[in-house]
Amino acid sequence: MRVSSLGSVPRRVVGAAFAVVLLGGGTVGCGGGSPGDSARGGSSGETPATAVRKAAENAERIESLHYRVSGTVPEKGLLEAEASMRTEPAVMKMTMKASRKGANGRMEIRFVDGVMYVSGSAIDPEKLGGKSWFSADPAVWGRGATDNQSYWVLPRQLEGNPAAQSTILTAAKGVRRIGTETIDGTETTHFRGTVTGRGIGAARDAAPNKAARERQINNLDQFMMLRINGTLTVDLWIGDDDRTKQFRMRGDTRATRGGTDGQPLEFIDGDPLDLTFTFLDVDQPVTIEVPPSEDTADLAASEDEARTG
Repeated sequence: MRVSSLGSVPRRVVGAAFAVVLLGGGTVGCGGGSPGDSARGGSSGETPATAVRKAAENAERIESLHYRVSGTVPEKGLLEAEASMRTEPAVMKMTMKASRKGANGRMEIRFVDGVMYVSGSAIDPEKLGGKSWFSADPAVWGRGATDNQSYWVLPRQLEGNPAAQSTILTAAKGVRRIGTETIDGTETTHFRGTVTGRGIGAARDAAPNKAARERQINNLDQFMMLRINGTLTVDLWIGDDDRTKQFRMRGDTRATRGGTDGQPLEFIDGDPLDLTFTFLDVDQPVTIEVPPSEDTADLAASEDEARTG
């Protein structure tokens, strides 16, 4: 079966449809300075700010990435995921297991050619009609805060490119060296700092060149995507090759309520965010296959049938 476009079906309708087919119901989105140089950097004696900047520059050149994610995210609770992605063309595949309020479920998510495919035990088999996959399009992963579209299947914090997210510490206040640690067999230096939206704006305005300014513009976009309410604490582990091996983001978040049926949209306190991303392989070949069309149900077509049937 050919994957069809959503056409006139609103994205919020398809998002609600995905909430229905996911076991446990799912959650629809409308519910509920400059770095410090006081400490020294790695073995070369460079400052923390310089070490973090070098890692960011290398991260910006990443074309493909295999990575692992663990921690807690708003609305999903405990989460474990492993993914591979490529920037050109932008594709991604992820296996994700989330647990909240006793509801457990595993999903496999793929983004290929502007279409999202979802399979796994988190999907109600009765909604699949005997097939293994659901599809929805247009779907976008790895772009900015206003461009991503995963129909609420992915937590918003996982819709961004982790290589881009890892550079956000370049806008932190008082970056300091914590020590040395071994991460997955790699010797690393551990750095920590805090980031705010205002601090990213100040770093952007004080940027010494175009590349640094564009990095802070991207960081502000990533910060918006995380929906942080106040301060984000970032830990970064950098190897001797000046490449990021792991980073962790922690902070309180904000959520939205209302915005439909004439109700005003308002911001409310959300759940805490605490995610750790570990880079497993960088710039290795990534192949992501489209599921068989005969084993894929088109979510938009299913929603159209439900509305007219």
